[in-house]
Amino acid sequence: MKASESNSHYASKVRECTNFAAREVKKVCANIGPRPSGEEGEKKAQDYVEELMAPIADEVKREKFSLHPKAFMGWVLVDGVMMLISAALMILALSGAVPAAAVALKALATVLSVVSLVFLLGEFLFYKQIMDPFFPKRESSNVLCVRKASGETKKRIILAGHIDSAYEWRYTHLGGGKLLTSVIIAGIGALVLSLIIDVLSFFDLGSIANIVLIAVQCLTVPGFVLVLFFVNWKMCVDGANDNLTGVFASMAVLKYLKDNDIRFENTEVVAMSTGCEEAGLRGAKAFAKAHSKEYKDSGVETVFMAVDTLRDYDYMGVYNKDMTGTVKLDAQAAEMVKKACENAGYDIPFASVFFGSSDAAAAQQGGIKSVALAAMDPAPARYYHTRGDTADNLDIKTFEAGIKIMLETVFLFDEQGLCDKY
Repeated sequence: MKASESNSHYASKVRECTNFAAREVKKVCANIGPRPSGEEGEKKAQDYVEELMAPIADEVKREKFSLHPKAFMGWVLVDGVMMLISAALMILALSGAVPAAAVALKALATVLSVVSLVFLLGEFLFYKQIMDPFFPKRESSNVLCVRKASGETKKRIILAGHIDSAYEWRYTHLGGGKLLTSVIIAGIGALVLSLIIDVLSFFDLGSIANIVLIAVQCLTVPGFVLVLFFVNWKMCVDGANDNLTGVFASMAVLKYLKDNDIRFENTEVVAMSTGCEEAGLRGAKAFAKAHSKEYKDSGVETVFMAVDTLRDYDYMGVYNKDMTGTVKLDAQAAEMVKKACENAGYDIPFASVFFGSSDAAAAQQGGIKSVALAAMDPAPARYYHTRGDTADNLDIKTFEAGIKIMLETVFLFDEQGLCDKY
């Protein structure tokens, strides 16, 4: 049975749930506001989700975990400082001002460049927790709202959105995707040039070549200076679309099942509000670490569906690749959501998260079959990680489409489980 066949007044019931989700987004933005990862705002928002869902879900569980939230984007500032020092040391070495220490200066400059590259690749590209020991520790939590099966649980679907919001990305705010892209290219380009200079500096290329290398090294400095101001640590955004839409769309699915007295015989439905996605997927990582072995050993077929930023209708996609395209999400789960889109009346393409990541990547890497649904202009959108991501910038059409697709996914999973083709 399709979700659309589960109630004779399906359209109006879904609209009720969409309105519920939109109201809750607005309440959180108005009454709690920004929710930095691991800080008080995030905790209050999770408290609210727990309270809101207590009469809707059969069980609400709070799972705590510890993390170092500012380590994830903190590497940007650290890299910028290290590269400025590296550039200064290299210029000093190539100038011949201190010939006795030239080799040592070149070596130190090279080490700083290599370490910066490691931080860039490790923290951003692969979301490794390389810098955690150097930043303050905090506590966060995931909130799991469960609608149990009426009989033996043989399947489990987890719908997840993250409750935390990001610190503002200054260049997206000032100039949108074009300025952001330009700054990123300038910063990475400057790092690559510096690494090339580092290698060439150990060869005896002559005084004219050294002058050229000094000139090129000087050209890298503006890129490193721009990187220092990438994140506005004084402003955490409201994150209405990214990602209160994902949180409350997930809760709306549970509300639909509750309001219409629908309980699957063998399928457990979980709506989860994850913490600290903006701090490097830490909540989803903690969840997968805590549950993947348990789920595997129980024999309960489990799928994790991350729902993120239901805002830009024309860019809605079923994500089968994640983490800047380096993580392949579960093919069967992606096929299931694609079919659910068709059942809901939408022709939604497969897509890849080519810049950044979603909670689905952490769950997949942690051993839980995963897929993601999102609807955001990948440019990125002008509101992405800026003060423009407010409750008055919601798009109800996209919000409702996302909820319909999620409902169809749940019903399809209950009926057929994971398959190669639907």
